[in-house]
Amino acid sequence: MFAHALSPSRWPRVPRRRPSWLSPKVLRTEVLGGLVVALALIPEAISFSIIAGVDPAIGLFASFTMAVTIAFTGGRPAMISAATGAVALVIAPLNRQHGFGYLVAAVILAGVFQIVLGALGVARLLRFVPRSVMVGFVNALSILVFMAQVPELMDVPWAVYPLVAAGLTLMVFFPKVTTVVPAPLVSIAVLTTITVAAGIAVPTVGDKGALPSALPVPGLPDVPFTLDTLTTIAPYAFAMALVGLMESLMTAKLVDEITDTRSSKTRESVGQGVANIVTGFFGGMGGCAMIGQTMVNVKVSGARTRLSTFLSGVFLMVLCIVFGPVVSEIPMAALVAVMVMVCCATFDWHSIAPKTLKRMPAGEITVMVITVACVVATHNLAVGVIAGSVTAVVIFAKRVAHLADVTSVTDPDGTHVVYSVTGELFFASSNELVTRFDYAGDPDKVVIDLSSAHIWDASTVAALDAVETKYAQRGKSVEITGLNEQSARIHRTLSGELSPEH
Repeated sequence: MFAHALSPSRWPRVPRRRPSWLSPKVLRTEVLGGLVVALALIPEAISFSIIAGVDPAIGLFASFTMAVTIAFTGGRPAMISAATGAVALVIAPLNRQHGFGYLVAAVILAGVFQIVLGALGVARLLRFVPRSVMVGFVNALSILVFMAQVPELMDVPWAVYPLVAAGLTLMVFFPKVTTVVPAPLVSIAVLTTITVAAGIAVPTVGDKGALPSALPVPGLPDVPFTLDTLTTIAPYAFAMALVGLMESLMTAKLVDEITDTRSSKTRESVGQGVANIVTGFFGGMGGCAMIGQTMVNVKVSGARTRLSTFLSGVFLMVLCIVFGPVVSEIPMAALVAVMVMVCCATFDWHSIAPKTLKRMPAGEITVMVITVACVVATHNLAVGVIAGSVTAVVIFAKRVAHLADVTSVTDPDGTHVVYSVTGELFFASSNELVTRFDYAGDPDKVVIDLSSAHIWDASTVAALDAVETKYAQRGKSVEITGLNEQSARIHRTLSGELSPEH
């Protein structure tokens, strides 16, 4: 009987959840999304290689290994990581001064730094980035992507302009007919067919540089493994790690908002490190998340899973190695049209609408403008995010400081006075605290009621000590009351310990 009960045929069937990407509709979206991204990646990877001062194949290899690795290790599905301009700008001086071997070593070390920073929880700092900085980040990125397309529209044959216009028209109206095939892919295919069939001479992908003909081979960087090498590459590696993480985490946060899903920022931080280490050992130039390509994948193509990220890397190599001659014929006008469309879709037009600007506090607008200006001026998203966040902190501190107030009530018999302090007390609001008391005119007993206030830092404790000292010099006593638990602990620990003699 027991054998019959334990028979596998008697066990309850547990339904197995099939991965979402196995659905025919989702699979089609992911495959086509990955293909569109791969096509758009080729000219950008080549351009970033030129910025870094390396062979075009190095940028393409980096895009391949970054995309394939991050598909497994990353924390944000459907986000695209590849060779980027921000990383290229950071490591270009190292390549010029010391050579390609040092660049590869710096990429590997940057990956190690990213893993360490991820394990230490650096991703949690993202919650301190205000919304106005996030909006400025998105708008600045749209502007940068558009600016990157401008050189492709200058000093070119006149046929480029109608081709770009035709590409944009196709991407606007084709989705109204069907969404089975991504409009950018249709646009690229149609424009390529027209230029090849009609023999129209316009700049093509092949004009950007030779495509690789074989897969990358792993190996160690060609550098002496000495302390001198480490001290040479460490500053560049750390800068690359910070810039890469900041761009990747900000992009992940943006995709979270677009898709209404949450992602693991810690896993993404560590995953970026692993991807850069793998890329370095394969001789790539490193990279991070690409906001433009991610928007192509998520917003334009509608991809949502890791499969599209993985396939973007696979298709990139297949297109270069197997279909290199065909890909070389793609007109740059087709890819420019795709990226311009991405700019229009990514830019937060609502943030600059007159109606929005009238309602938005001046401080929020200032933060957004500073973020955009710094990014556009430096071509570095990290600089803009840091500048915007610091500006937001200063504006917030100034705003909160004005909320602190001091009022006094003298006892009817004139024996003592009660000062009621309200608001948040920290360095910005407590600096003027000392000037709010009548040291000469007050009676001998002074009560400072802090039941409606909160002490945040040593500056406030020092200010209260200064108030007590000024009264003591006139033979008057001070009693501080109403401290909440945290304020009392800070005051008890620091009071009397901040004067120069201590």
